[in-house]
Amino acid sequence: MNTFFTTVRELAKDALSASLELFKVMIPILVAVKILQEMGLIRYLALPLEPVMKLVGLPAEMGLVWASALINNIYTGMIVLASLVGDTPLTSAQATVLGVLLLVGHGLPVECAIARKSGARFLFQVVSRLVGAFILGWLLHMIYTATGTLQGPAAMLFTPETGGDPTVAAWVISQIKNMASIVLIIFTLMAIMRILQAIRVIDLMNRILRPVLSLIGIGPKASAITVIGLTMGLSYGGGLIINEAKNGNVGKEDIFYSLTLMGLCHSLIEDSLLIMLIGGHISGVLWGRLIFAIIAMAGIVQLVRRLPKRTQTSYLWIDN
Repeated sequence: MNTFFTTVRELAKDALSASLELFKVMIPILVAVKILQEMGLIRYLALPLEPVMKLVGLPAEMGLVWASALINNIYTGMIVLASLVGDTPLTSAQATVLGVLLLVGHGLPVECAIARKSGARFLFQVVSRLVGAFILGWLLHMIYTATGTLQGPAAMLFTPETGGDPTVAAWVISQIKNMASIVLIIFTLMAIMRILQAIRVIDLMNRILRPVLSLIGIGPKASAITVIGLTMGLSYGGGLIINEAKNGNVGKEDIFYSLTLMGLCHSLIEDSLLIMLIGGHISGVLWGRLIFAIIAMAGIVQLVRRLPKRTQTSYLWIDN
């Protein structure tokens, strides 16, 4: 029993610490979005993104959600979505498409910097994730539209406090409640990951994924680390890759393949659960993302191997 309470205290401490770091970024964005709403500028700010959002079947306003996540993280995108969803309700298909945009394209300044430190070119990592997010979102939109699936209202388990009272004080209270929900979500996800590790579900996923990575051309040394990134997150896998790169244990080409795949698809469990809270369907946020990333990576591997060495080192990875 003492061990249980100790674990809960540790999880609560970690969740609160992670949440405070998020709030440092999220609060200024929340305030900015509120000001834009009050001034009636949201629609105009979203206009440049409207053509892209239209191609994937989303309202123009959702471009702000994706832009917020691109610069910061998924949680920031969720909070901006919470500010807009009352005026712009989504179907399950739209929530799933928005979800994959957030999953593939988020935290680019930080995550692509990790890739750069490992030896991959920053620009290619940014472009591959933006293009990959758009293509996957478009494919899912076309599939859901053609089949008529997931056309009902999105079932949002993360139901934000919108504050019917229009006063600033009421808005502040509602946002505090929303951030409290975020703390609870982070705590729950951390607990789930601990449980999955304890019952060896993560180990099972690792054993399943490793042969697939070898099949598409990622070497055995890099595939072990890549699997960690796929299941646990790019910060985990990227950190290990940085260490292996410094020690010269993994070749530059394999590092590039590993980081590119992790960019397209990482944190399969935690981030997928997060997007399902805003109405995303598992068909897209988990299976669609994983299948797309593997197929896309198989193509990238074959293409890159046919490029001249100079092109590879100029645009794809750094050859020190």
